[in-house]
Amino acid sequence: MAAGVKQAPVRSTLGATDRNDGWWLAPLATSLGLGAFIVYATFRAAYNADFRVVGPDSAYILSPFYSPLIVVPWLPAWVSPAFVILWAPGGFRVTCYYYRKAYYRAFFLDPPACAVGEGRHRYRGETRLLLFQNLHRYFLYLAIVFLAILALDVIHSCRWPTAGGGHTFGMSLATLVLAANVTLLGLYTASCHSLRHLVGGNVDCFSCAALGQARYRAWRWASRLNPRHMLFAWTSLFSVAFADFYVWMIASGKWNDLRVF
Repeated sequence: MAAGVKQAPVRSTLGATDRNDGWWLAPLATSLGLGAFIVYATFRAAYNADFRVVGPDSAYILSPFYSPLIVVPWLPAWVSPAFVILWAPGGFRVTCYYYRKAYYRAFFLDPPACAVGEGRHRYRGETRLLLFQNLHRYFLYLAIVFLAILALDVIHSCRWPTAGGGHTFGMSLATLVLAANVTLLGLYTASCHSLRHLVGGNVDCFSCAALGQARYRAWRWASRLNPRHMLFAWTSLFSVAFADFYVWMIASGKWNDLRVF
């Protein structure tokens, strides 16, 4: 090309591709999965009922959508406690590196898939409004706090009331559901790229750094989990929805919680 001659921008048509496979299946499945979760979570947050089980014959069971249960007296009655706290775990997922790729492709077709035309002619990157994606590492710190709170909810679900006014150790199916949810959420958080960088990504010499061996082991552990980040992202998304649904069914009296012992 002659010097000083500006090359015309390469224009693409949305969906234009030489691929002959079912490339559209992945973004379609992603949009359906994420869309279903968003609709369900919004409904349950606005429903503002049947989110905990409290009684003389049951341990204290709380939906993860409402944990920690924070009641702000001066807020309007239609603002449920779920809306007060869901922005934190929601922000962690919205800014997640994997979820960015997933919903950019599924909802904005940007691009729909690899080697498929997106129809946009200028690339600006994650600038302007999308600069909030840089907050992911800070949402990670909040996610760790929420994990600890959800783990405490599992412990509460093991404290069953006794006739004398005390408590005894017990376990029900709700305990197992909440524990499985915390486990999957923990794996999703532990496989996060930001956590991997936090524990060892900014260290050039582990043997020279403070707590170097411990950080090295944590970095190795996070590195083994990191390739499965997408798997944990989806399984934990549906586990938190199912945990809320299970508590909803128990609290509304539609299901009986099966006590293991």
